Amino acid sequence: MSAWIKRLPTAPAGRRTKWLVLAAWLIATVALGPLAGKLGDVEESGPNAFLPRGAESAAVNTELEKFRTDELMPAVVVYTGDATAAREFAADERTEFASFAAKGEQVAPPVPSDDGKALMTVVPLDQGDGLTDRIDELRDIAGANAPPGVDIEVGGPAGSLTDQVAVFDTLDSTLMIATGSVVAILLLLTYRSPILWLFPLLSVGFAAVLTQVGTYLLAKHAGLPVDPQSAGILMVLVFGVGTDYALLLIARYREELHRQEDRHTAMHIALRRSGPAVLASAGTIAVGLACLVFADINSSRSLGLVGAVGVVCAFLAMVTVLPALLVIAGRWVFWPFVPRHGTPARKARTVWSRIGAAVARRPRWSWLMSVGVTGVLALSATGITMGLSQAEMFQDKPESVVAQERISAHYPSGASDPAEIVAGADRGKDVRAAAAATDGVASVRDGDRTPDGALVSYAVVLEDAPDSQVAKDTVDRLRDAVHEIDGADALVGGTTAQTLDTQRAADRDLRTVIPIVLLVVLGVLILLLRSLVAPLLLLATVVLSFLAALGGSNLLFEHVFGFAGVDWSIPLMGFVFLVALGIDYNIFLMHRVKEEAGRLGHRRGVLEGLTSTGGVITSAGIVLAATFAVFAGLPLVTMAQMGVIVGVGILLDTFLVRTVLVPALALDLGRVFWWPGRLARRPSGPGAATGTGTDSDSDSAPDAGAGQEAALHG
Repeated sequence: MSAWIKRLPTAPAGRRTKWLVLAAWLIATVALGPLAGKLGDVEESGPNAFLPRGAESAAVNTELEKFRTDELMPAVVVYTGDATAAREFAADERTEFASFAAKGEQVAPPVPSDDGKALMTVVPLDQGDGLTDRIDELRDIAGANAPPGVDIEVGGPAGSLTDQVAVFDTLDSTLMIATGSVVAILLLLTYRSPILWLFPLLSVGFAAVLTQVGTYLLAKHAGLPVDPQSAGILMVLVFGVGTDYALLLIARYREELHRQEDRHTAMHIALRRSGPAVLASAGTIAVGLACLVFADINSSRSLGLVGAVGVVCAFLAMVTVLPALLVIAGRWVFWPFVPRHGTPARKARTVWSRIGAAVARRPRWSWLMSVGVTGVLALSATGITMGLSQAEMFQDKPESVVAQERISAHYPSGASDPAEIVAGADRGKDVRAAAAATDGVASVRDGDRTPDGALVSYAVVLEDAPDSQVAKDTVDRLRDAVHEIDGADALVGGTTAQTLDTQRAADRDLRTVIPIVLLVVLGVLILLLRSLVAPLLLLATVVLSFLAALGGSNLLFEHVFGFAGVDWSIPLMGFVFLVALGIDYNIFLMHRVKEEAGRLGHRRGVLEGLTSTGGVITSAGIVLAATFAVFAGLPLVTMAQMGVIVGVGILLDTFLVRTVLVPALALDLGRVFWWPGRLARRPSGPGAATGTGTDSDSDSAPDAGAGQEAALHG
């Protein structure tokens, strides 16, 4: 494996190979590019795409497919306001709505509320292609010529699905444009060059095409689960991670251009030295995300596996096509700050050398201060309100949410979205009676039978709002009641049951996936650093950083964004992303520290590693945080929360954990930090091989700015 690692990065630096690499990417992009546009064809957006595998509510959805070839999904039209005018208008519209009803179905007369202040018309729609178009037409008809004083909203399950689809319809294009713009602006500011920023962006473009093609092929032929949410996040992850690797490689390449007269030799050395860190980083993120395969929630599994594919593709592009493009172009791409052979790589004193010197003077105070700051932020996580209702899932209320609020105000809250029971037909009457006698059930309506007569379904109207905790408790009682009927094999599903199953699965996933991710990341760090103490400390700092990010984000959710709570999926998704991405920067730092410690000694190696990687890691952190911050402006609260927590966590890792906490711990522990590795057993530094080296833990603090890593700006 180590030999393969050494061979892979050096190939694009060859005088002839660079052209072959570029030609291979161009041919692959042209040949496979059409497949990239087909990713939407394999996305799973059905009722079980976001549910836990094996959940009872998911089993109900599967069983309901047996009842009819054209599944029904009701739209609910709610009229409030002037009762007399609403009654006449609703009766007239019922005739127009009849043409929208599924084959063999009828639109029942409007149902008045008990208080006489609302009317509700249920339109049974065929859940097939064109559902969202039919909802749009219904809304146009319902809103046209409405009498004064009458408010009309179209909601129900069909309206809710339409509003969610509307969010994802423009998600990919919105995220691609926003992310590309953010990355381009930050690269321009980072390099202060009108040319250089194009090369990372072009390479990420190659990676994006490869990612979409690979994801499509794996989904079509290997069963890789893909849903609209994971497909949207995928591109942001590829842009962020790919740009990070580009920044690291270009920084090292620029440094070598100051030392080497030939650019091919400079790229060869840059890839050999930065390649292992990039590979370890990509491997950690990919394997960490892939650990989500152990999650029960299908959307979590999809995001983890799809994200792992994206990271691998970003890595391949950054160690092949980017080096080839840079070497082909030559030094002029850095204009106006062209690195000249024989000139200093950077100034002797930088802001990072000053930070390193400050940390070195009082390392114990520095890491205690860092732990204190992150600990205070972490305490804010104890007050998190978990769970979001349907009305709280959108930053701006869509029409379906407003319709549900009207229904809850005037009808039994579950009237528009009843629970579903599927049972054996021979015990159907007993199941119906047990459901009707359950506390919290308003009524039970007869449903359909399967064509073979084996199964029967019932619609159970709950007294409370479908997304309320009281309704979830009712579903638990309902399940207990119908499960006790021998031979009925009754199952309870519907929106409320789905929310309940998802909530419980999210809790199980936290307990299952988190330990696996921690063990995997720990194993990667042990292999990379050949130590036990350093990996354990690095892992602890990342976990602390996650808790601080969760607490800090909760403060933003409450006092800035005004969110009512945190979605159940966020803690697990945030943890996996932040541990995988957060350890990324520690790998960049500690790989360089280990290299310098073997050459200069432990103390000088830590300071040199911090100074050398300061500019590039900070720039990479800002780029990655900014790409995820794009989510904060999306209408779906879950994705906005994901963007905020990952962005906050990356900034904490970049500016506090990696800059102060980790170097301070390494300096305070001394060579014990590398126990039981070779660096902990013997002094290392200039002349160590001949016995003339000095102890790496001496009290002297030489100038940390004398390192060999180039600052981003020369």
